[in-house]
Amino acid sequence: MAAAELEHHESETDVVRRWRFDELLRAGYDIADAAELALRTEIDLHWAVSLVQRGCPSATATRIAL
Repeated sequence: MAAAELEHHESETDVVRRWRFDELLRAGYDIADAAELALRTEIDLHWAVSLVQRGCPSATATRIAL
């Protein structure tokens, strides 16, 4: 594998974390909260998204989730 190919190769874990981050941002989390929750794969994504969709502020939803 060429060096350029290695630079663009993401692990499956990285792909999942990036997807979780994007989903959390779309749901309404701010960047810092989305980044923290995206890394915590033990936290159910759908549940975390539902918190902000039901009106919970990003910071409060993050505190609840953690």
